[in-house]
Amino acid sequence: MSMMGGGRGRRPGAAPYKGPKAKFSQLLPYLGEHKGALWVAVALSIVGAAISLAQPLVVGQVITAVQTGKDTGLLVVVLIAVVLGSAVASGFLYFVLAKAGEGVVLSARGQLATRMLRLPIVEYDLRRTGDLVSRVGSDTTLLRAVLTQGLVDAAGGVLIFVGSVVAMAIIDPILLLLTLLMISIAVASIGFSARKIRSATTKAQQRVGEMSSSVERALSAVRTIRASRAETRETEQIVEDAKQAYEQGVKIARINAAVTPIGGLAANGAFIVVLGVGGYRVASGETPVASLVTFILLMFLMIRPVGQAFGAYSSVQTALGALARINEIIALPVEDTDEERAETPKRKKVNDTAIEFNKVSFGYAPAPAPETFEGKDFVAVAGEGKTLEPEEPREVLHKVSFKIPRGARVALVGPSGAGKSTIFSLIERFYEPTGGEILLDGQSVQSMSRDELRAQIGYVEQDAPVLAGSIRENLLIGSPNATDKQLKRVLAEVNLTDVVKRDKRGLDAEVGEDGIMLSGGERQRLAIARTLLAAPPILLLDESTSSLDGLNEQRLREAIDSVAKNRTLFVIAHRLSTVIDSDLIIVLENGKVIGSGTHKMLLKSTPLYRELARHQKLG
Repeated sequence: MSMMGGGRGRRPGAAPYKGPKAKFSQLLPYLGEHKGALWVAVALSIVGAAISLAQPLVVGQVITAVQTGKDTGLLVVVLIAVVLGSAVASGFLYFVLAKAGEGVVLSARGQLATRMLRLPIVEYDLRRTGDLVSRVGSDTTLLRAVLTQGLVDAAGGVLIFVGSVVAMAIIDPILLLLTLLMISIAVASIGFSARKIRSATTKAQQRVGEMSSSVERALSAVRTIRASRAETRETEQIVEDAKQAYEQGVKIARINAAVTPIGGLAANGAFIVVLGVGGYRVASGETPVASLVTFILLMFLMIRPVGQAFGAYSSVQTALGALARINEIIALPVEDTDEERAETPKRKKVNDTAIEFNKVSFGYAPAPAPETFEGKDFVAVAGEGKTLEPEEPREVLHKVSFKIPRGARVALVGPSGAGKSTIFSLIERFYEPTGGEILLDGQSVQSMSRDELRAQIGYVEQDAPVLAGSIRENLLIGSPNATDKQLKRVLAEVNLTDVVKRDKRGLDAEVGEDGIMLSGGERQRLAIARTLLAAPPILLLDESTSSLDGLNEQRLREAIDSVAKNRTLFVIAHRLSTVIDSDLIIVLENGKVIGSGTHKMLLKSTPLYRELARHQKLG
């Protein structure tokens, strides 16, 4: 069910984000989850601001006391206490904000993970795995900057700014006006430049997502790449994506490089002006030295929150750029849950029919957002691993009808691309039919929640996926409360006891990434064991014996026959030898049922089946 095509250029799911921009109000829910910590941070910020404002005033008092010959002992103690108090408040503030920032990242990652694992299957067809991983890992990290780079400290910053301005106005209004003039020029320049940060950040994160996708693609098929001597080509693609991420990072650095010196120039310019004009006024006797020193210290205090404000603005813009990509996924609809059932009335159960297809048709809908991809608009073809242009939709199934008797063993056969796996995907409601009706126990599957439906069906996919982890963890995915005895029993049924015995860790033996430490046949048998452990009333097996040798195939068939008693077994197979004893065989070609019956009946009535049997020396 993957997207293919498109050559070595831009791949599906890796185009620049063109969705709506995130708003600051969309950040508030993340911040609201940490209201207690934020109020503590605000309080610490205000306390720290008050202490900071006291420092220049105490310094002025110390200078005046020295000039007049008064005792400075108490003032020095107060000054040391103020400096230490400021440091302590700053340390606590940093910790509180850092902890809250990590909480924001955790919350965003939790929401993304929850949403990603519940998206409609078609969304995975249209997107790259690496890009999705990048959103969980990289994009969410940028939300931390909202708290750790000055946003919450704004309360203290406002207090420092206002307090400094008032104190400076009392000391020397003329110097204050000159200082504000220099800062205003800097504010206008920085504000103009900072607008570009959000767009640049969004593009940079998009490029990082592309690079992650390329790395994930290469690592997931590293053996194929090595065997094909394609290391250089794949490396070039990864490096090219890395270069694009680098270029966007340089662009952000260029913006920051233009913004950062402006603040420094404003501070230095204000200092030079104040020092020059103030020094002249001190020399002329209009201003005391203590007042000038106090004014300069207050000036630097006033400039600091201005810099913090720009840092906060920049961090918010950066976070909003990342939040836009996060929201794109969170805004996607999810599959329905138990409380989201269709309004179709339940039918009375039919005792002799487990699954029924009634004139079912299925085609691939156009991509929901054509602008998502650069160049051509592509749409995934579920289960067939191809691509279509939405202007040329084609149906994969054409008014397919059949009935699966309860407790029967039924096989679905036909050439590749006939639509066999698509039928299983429709039964599982990975996709919805474009026409007709699918019934389970006489009840429309659309009147059931997906959880309710899937609880009655055991499904072993064609590629028999095995998750990284232990044998135990793989078996417990669908049956988390199973005992070790049950696990060993089901492993014995699929002839996997030796796999457990060959490692001293037993059930806790690791299987490696994608089950690489197991053979192809062992991976398939482990996937089947996982399904058999749940013991559902209906079993769907898609090419479940394709990687088995003759001996293990026979043993697995015996195990399946044993477990299939009193259950409905629906099997897809290319090897007719595994299904010739089925109660019913359905033959599919080009999305249409062209025959059904037993092996002997089909040899007489269906030319395609007779041809398949002849090629496999079963005719």
